[in-house]
Amino acid sequence: MTKKRILISGGDSRFCVFLKKYFNGPNILYLSKKKLDITNYKNLLKVLKKNRIKIFIHIAALSRPMSIHKKKIDLSIQTNIIGTANVARACKKLNIKLIYFSTNYVYPCRKGNYKETNALLPINNYGWSKLGGECAVQMLKNSLILRLSITDYPFSYKKAITNAYSSLIFNKDFARTLPYLLNQNGILNIGGKRQSIYKFAKKNNPNIKGIKISKKSEFPIDSSLNINKFKEIMKKKFVKIIKNLK
Repeated sequence: MTKKRILISGGDSRFCVFLKKYFNGPNILYLSKKKLDITNYKNLLKVLKKNRIKIFIHIAALSRPMSIHKKKIDLSIQTNIIGTANVARACKKLNIKLIYFSTNYVYPCRKGNYKETNALLPINNYGWSKLGGECAVQMLKNSLILRLSITDYPFSYKKAITNAYSSLIFNKDFARTLPYLLNQNGILNIGGKRQSIYKFAKKNNPNIKGIKISKKSEFPIDSSLNINKFKEIMKKKFVKIIKNLK
């Protein structure tokens, strides 16, 4: 599929289960935390040099549950901020392209339809931790930041919020498109059409129950994304756009 040597951190993640179906070969290396500790800069450099990596897709992160970013702030900083800064330093030193998995939670998440150029103001510690990683990645010209609105397939919760809106797509659907983004640079929003989380989840599970949250909650009320750039890239690549993008 590719002649360039590509390393993917977080190789044992839920997302990579699907990505491996569409993106594999002798030049693509999936590494778990046991084999690639991003908080250990010297080890990170050693792995990248040994494998002659040309593109680093940085997926490894501390994510759920969201409460962990309040309860274990040190771990959140060490993994998502310092770990990503280590990756950025190593990529700069070895002239490696860096593709970073960020989140739509870096936006204020109140009005929705956020463009890549809109102001950033995370609503919770998870968003701040991912924005901290973005700061390091943005210093590299040869980089791509993906602000993602994705969730696990199948929808993993028994209830879904009826009064919160997003641009969710399933991880299995985004996995199909990632290989076509390797030559992109800059910042790119990734997601589907704006709809309530409940409406999105109900398509996958007709029996799911709806719940409401307070507008004062730290949960994003409207984290929906403007994905026009993403859709245009997919059209140019002559790739069939998945239904959720319409």
